[in-house]
Amino acid sequence: MGSCCSDMSGGMDAVGGMDMLNLDKDTETAVPSDFLSGTRGVPADVQVQLWISASELRDKDFLSKSDPLAVAFIRKDGVLEEVGRTEVVSNTLNPSWVTDIKVSYSFQDIQQLLFRVYDIDTKYAGVNPQELPLEEQDFLGEMTCLLAEVVAAPGQSFSRLLQDKVDGGTDKTGVKSMGTLTIKAEEMQHSKSIVELVLRCSDLNNKDFFSKSDPFLRLSRLREDGSSVPVYKSEVKKNNLHPTWKLVRTTLQQLNNGDMDRPLVVECFNYNGNGRHDLIGSTQVSLKELQASAGGTVSFELKRPSDNQAGGKLHVEGCKISSGHSFLDYLRGGCQLSFMVAVDFTASNGNPHQQDSLHYLDPSGKPNSYEIAIESVGEVLYHYDYDKLFAAWGFGGKPMNSPVSHCFNLNGHSAEVDGVDGILRAYSQALKSVALAGPTLFAPVVNMASSIASEYISQEKQKYFVLLIITDGVITDLHQTINAIVNAASLPLSILIDGRLAERDIVQFVPLRDMGNKTNLRRTMLAELPMQLLEFMRSRSIVPNLNLR
Repeated sequence: MGSCCSDMSGGMDAVGGMDMLNLDKDTETAVPSDFLSGTRGVPADVQVQLWISASELRDKDFLSKSDPLAVAFIRKDGVLEEVGRTEVVSNTLNPSWVTDIKVSYSFQDIQQLLFRVYDIDTKYAGVNPQELPLEEQDFLGEMTCLLAEVVAAPGQSFSRLLQDKVDGGTDKTGVKSMGTLTIKAEEMQHSKSIVELVLRCSDLNNKDFFSKSDPFLRLSRLREDGSSVPVYKSEVKKNNLHPTWKLVRTTLQQLNNGDMDRPLVVECFNYNGNGRHDLIGSTQVSLKELQASAGGTVSFELKRPSDNQAGGKLHVEGCKISSGHSFLDYLRGGCQLSFMVAVDFTASNGNPHQQDSLHYLDPSGKPNSYEIAIESVGEVLYHYDYDKLFAAWGFGGKPMNSPVSHCFNLNGHSAEVDGVDGILRAYSQALKSVALAGPTLFAPVVNMASSIASEYISQEKQKYFVLLIITDGVITDLHQTINAIVNAASLPLSILIDGRLAERDIVQFVPLRDMGNKTNLRRTMLAELPMQLLEFMRSRSIVPNLNLR
């Protein structure tokens, strides 16, 4: 993997954040992330079936073999929640249960699973497995794993040794073999259905005094409790009362959880730079109705709920629903995600020995903002890379006995480190040997990441890269960075920094000082990665290598 040795210096005078990466200001722009995080809004979970088998279980019966049952749990907020049970298989130490366990997979979340296997007492023969009192059955072993480990495993088949419980916990030391549990994952079909929509509006109300409205759309799905969840937002069409927006391409699961009759809330807003966007009008319409009206003369009235004032009309130019390859299909075919990190060592971060510094070295060992960001993103991506070797760079600092460098290896010798812990160790060491300097140049690390990603644009070599640039938010090489991001948009690469869209939506921004807890940071920064991977693969006509698995 490429090593950084750039010693570029200078750069443009400091300019604002990368909100300015708006490449076509006259006709359209992107809606700020403070209005709706990400172009596609809140992603829907993917429904996954888990199939369980075991081998070489302990025999708890005297005159026959065990009668095993498997129970699955998921840990939520530290509490175990049962999500399903298999049937009881009689007289076997090598069961393959036929009852599947259904769970919701969320790429950006840490989802810890626990599987326990029991030998069912003969007096409970014929009893519904859901009604069996587990405390009265013989415990055969348990296994913990993350759902990500299962779906990211080759062929989405994951095996691990069963272990005993000790004082309510799990004994990680060398207990005798209790058998092996294997979990196989399979995505439910409706999660793969692709929806393509082309929407336009006509006769929109004009909300601006000196020009025409700047409209954009937001689509939300209705929940059972009557509340709505945003799932998509369009680009802004400048100065246009009869706009046609770019193709909406999303999944049926994302749009309405697979329910064609569930109403969608379609809202049309007039964009304002201050973030106070004016609602032009809205309507509720199901995907079935949108599909039936596609290409015809039927339109939907947009009205403002507050006063029922007409705001214009919504038209469906096209609506297509088809089967397509999913993110999990690519994982099953062997596609990997590779984590890259670039850390800002410019002086604007502040003295690492002072508490207001993003690099603050807390004597208590409490992680600083950079360490939290690395852990938050890294602990998700870690499971999707087979060799766990990640590129770690720094920029804007002066390595020992060297001039200012805008792309240097964080550990001082090689670009790759071993796992997320390796990144954190390299970062900690660099803080002791690298002098903070400047200016802040993003382009060198973006170009380095691009050069690595460019080697994986083929059907045979499937790997997608995620570059996390952690910075205090000031940039001095704006135009060079724009060019670097535009070039990266044609590569298997997503970039987590402050930014706007190039050829593809590959840039996601979260202000480091305002990121909140690790869970929120993960969800904000990583939610769109699966769709970004799919967009790249489709743009290159690369399909999952399922025939090789």
